[in-house]
Amino acid sequence: MASARFRCLAGCAGEWPLTQAIYRCPTCNGLLDVVHDVTALRGTRPDAWKAVFDARYKRTVWPFGSGVWGKKEWVAPEVPDDAIVSLDEGGTNLFWAERFGRELGMGELWVKLCGNSHTGSFKDLGMTVLVSVVRWAMRDHGLKVRAIACASTGDTSASLAAYGASCGIPVIVLLPRGKVSTAQLVQPIANGAMVLALDTDFDGCMAVVQQLAAEGIVYLANSMNALRLEGQKTVAIEIVQQFDWQVPDWVILPSGNLGNASALHKGFQLLKDLGVTDRLPRLVVAQAERANPLVRAVRQGATTVTPMKAESTLATAIQIGAPVSAPRAMRALQAMNGLAVDATEDELADAAARADLTGMYCDPHTGVALAALIKLRAAGTIGEGERVVVVSTASGLKFTEFKIGYHERKLAGVQSRRANDPVILPPDFGKVVDAIQARFPG
Repeated sequence: MASARFRCLAGCAGEWPLTQAIYRCPTCNGLLDVVHDVTALRGTRPDAWKAVFDARYKRTVWPFGSGVWGKKEWVAPEVPDDAIVSLDEGGTNLFWAERFGRELGMGELWVKLCGNSHTGSFKDLGMTVLVSVVRWAMRDHGLKVRAIACASTGDTSASLAAYGASCGIPVIVLLPRGKVSTAQLVQPIANGAMVLALDTDFDGCMAVVQQLAAEGIVYLANSMNALRLEGQKTVAIEIVQQFDWQVPDWVILPSGNLGNASALHKGFQLLKDLGVTDRLPRLVVAQAERANPLVRAVRQGATTVTPMKAESTLATAIQIGAPVSAPRAMRALQAMNGLAVDATEDELADAAARADLTGMYCDPHTGVALAALIKLRAAGTIGEGERVVVVSTASGLKFTEFKIGYHERKLAGVQSRRANDPVILPPDFGKVVDAIQARFPG
């Protein structure tokens, strides 16, 4: 029978059930990992796994229509179906960015639109697993928690609040005051979470919530908790499934706390370990230049990431200077022959605007990933015939201020070369015709 347990990422002895409120190794204080009984999973042939997952995909049989729980045996196999808290997360479209790719001289550019999920971000994928396990532990294993809590730059808080509200578990979110978009802020408020706006940055909020968890006041929902990564790794599995079980050549994603880099590695690695695929793609972790501790470490040839003071960036969700999952991300880069690339404010904003002109509607973090792609393509690192997937982590609709600021030329350090001004006219037919003629002569 399939099973999963917490173990120390560094290899210290011991293992703990997923229902235990434990976030770090008691021996070395390092991060934990969720490990699966791969031997038991190998009892099912690769073709049989493909058939099972394809039969469930986006169907209506509870809970397997979820993009996460359709892979339940590979995620959290022991959680009872009636304890699962799902909002039909995952199953997001793999968008063929044909026109944008053609501009870059590429034959195959795809964008995995993870923002097309219940709360508008990929965070739903991990939150469904975490909240489901907490619900199961509270109901059947005696776990006592006052609330589930997280520090957040916006999307994590929105997702946790929605999943907590869905099953009636109280939620507390700690946000850096004035550093979260209006759309992101209103989501946890609307879902009834206790919202604490602290006069600090994300790293300051993270320090407080870790202390709350250490004192047993709350259950920690940040990606330090390895449960989150189990749901997020299904992005990798789903991408391969959408390509008829073929692995792309490159995957590029924006990352701040670096948990999603590790999650993608876990997903691709499990596919390979179980014989469903025979290789890993190359991974590119994209960061804003103003919050780029992983990029700095890679440039210096370091094996560990040194925390930095993150500066203000338009890519607010990845404005993180002390990423909790840095050791996991370094392991992912090594395993996947990966690269770390950063983008300036002007580069990320221009990349997002350029993509928008080809039919997308990109959040600033996707802009960071696209800027990294543009650089790697220009350098010839990514070849024209390679299949590339850019992971878009959130909906652009959450970042209206960013879009308006770009087109009104109000973003500091951004040239807004592609700003598109509305033409203000009186209701005069002749003037409208003149304006059209000026824009589209011929």
